[in-house]
Amino acid sequence: MGSDSEQSETDHRVAPGPYSRVLLKISGEALMGNLAYGIDPEMVDRVAGEIESVNALGIEVCLVIGGGNIFRGMSAAASGMERTTGDYMGMLATVMNSLAMQSALEKRGIPTRVLSALPIAAVCEPYIRRRAIRHMEKGRVVIFASGTGNPFFTTDTAAALRASEMGCKALLKATKVDGVYDADPMKVKDANRYDRLTYMDVLRHDLKVMDASAISLARENGIPILVFSIHNNGAFADVVQGKGRFTIITE
Repeated sequence: MGSDSEQSETDHRVAPGPYSRVLLKISGEALMGNLAYGIDPEMVDRVAGEIESVNALGIEVCLVIGGGNIFRGMSAAASGMERTTGDYMGMLATVMNSLAMQSALEKRGIPTRVLSALPIAAVCEPYIRRRAIRHMEKGRVVIFASGTGNPFFTTDTAAALRASEMGCKALLKATKVDGVYDADPMKVKDANRYDRLTYMDVLRHDLKVMDASAISLARENGIPILVFSIHNNGAFADVVQGKGRFTIITE
C-alpha cells in the first residue's frame, strides 16, 4: 500500500451527473468587459469565480480562451498582413489571456496550469496530452493556450480538438447570449431561440455557433456542445448540472 502522500497524488474526484470533465470555451472579447480592447481584471475575476464554483462540484475543468480582445489574425490578414503571421500573433494573444486567467484562479486558491501548443518554456508548460489529463485528475484547472499551434485554425477548432483529446463529456461555449438563435438577438428583436439542435442543423443552416470544423470534430467524437451566457451569474455551474438556460447541440 502506498503512503498517504502517494495516495493524495492519485485521488480522482468523481463528480455527480453526466459531465464529470468539461471544456469551457471563452472568447477573448468576453474578457474585455466594458473596455474597448485588452483585459478587464474585474471580468477575468468574475469568470474565475464561475470556474471556481464548477471546480467545487468536483468537476474536472479545462479551458480554451480566444485572443480577439488583443489581436485577431483574420483582421490583420484583411489589412494586408500575411495570414500565417497574423495567426501566430493571435496565438500569442491567447497565451496572455491564459496567464491572466491562471493568475485570477490561483488568487482563489485553485491550482491551475497553462499548457501551450507553442513551446514558451519560461511562462508555461508545453502541451502534452498525458500531462494535461494528469493535471485534471489531480483537480487542477488546465488552460490550453496557442490554439492548435497551427495557423488557419480557430480557437473554436482548438476547443473541439482538446475536448476530444481529453475525453471531455461536454464542450461549453460561453457567449453573450443564453443559447443559439437564428439571428443575432442583439440586433433582431424577434430572433428565434433554440433549446436543442443537431450538429447537422448547425451546419445545414450555417448557424454562427462555432466554425464548421469545430462542429464536425465534436460530432465525430460524440461531444455535446452546450451554449450559454457567461454574463449570467452562476450559469456555468447551472449548465453542467443540466439547469438554467442553454442550447444543447447533439447528434
